[in-house]
Amino acid sequence: MTRIARIEISGTGPNLLDPDVMGALERSILDADADPEITGVLLTGAGDSFCGGLDVAAIRAGADPVAFASALVNLLRIFPTLRTPIAAAVNGDAVASGASIVAVCDYAVATPSARLGTFEVSVGVWPMIAQVPLVHRIGPRFAMENIGSGEPFTAERAREVGLVNAVREPAAVESAVESWLEAASRGGAAVAAGRRAFYELGELGYDDALQSSLERFAAMFRDKA
Repeated sequence: MTRIARIEISGTGPNLLDPDVMGALERSILDADADPEITGVLLTGAGDSFCGGLDVAAIRAGADPVAFASALVNLLRIFPTLRTPIAAAVNGDAVASGASIVAVCDYAVATPSARLGTFEVSVGVWPMIAQVPLVHRIGPRFAMENIGSGEPFTAERAREVGLVNAVREPAAVESAVESWLEAASRGGAAVAAGRRAFYELGELGYDDALQSSLERFAAMFRDKA
């Protein structure tokens, strides 16, 4: 039986991120991950936007930029460590750090009108943190297409480059995400270890990944003995 936790990104304007918003989001995700009854996490945005990235206006008004950046890094770090599959229901624009959140989810479905990607270069800033998940998810060639131009992807282009799995009409986005999470839950207890291994092995060189995968494979059967 599947039980999906639905979590909303909720901030000012187009769901802008500040340390409080990011801290609450991190706690909600970790709480859901710690619940053994939860088989999947659906992450979406409040209203008609997914996430507009960091609240730059607040930083320009005097807020500590390092506090914002540190909270973002801490949030993005938790995704590969989760035992529970997590998917983004991209109900509207996911730009700047919002696109990074989409990139660190296991699955993503977007509405046709959504824009996804960074825009910082177009206003004279390089997206130092936001670029990292994008490069890891879609590779440097496609990531630079967005990051270097400051032009977010259309939803369809985001699907073509692998930032989202599918594009669906607004009323069908969450049900499509739930289908991915339901499929992911079929692995049962194997998913918890396998999901972490998927991301950890992706960080290693080819030979090291093969050696580590051999050790993990053997451990799976030792643990069952």
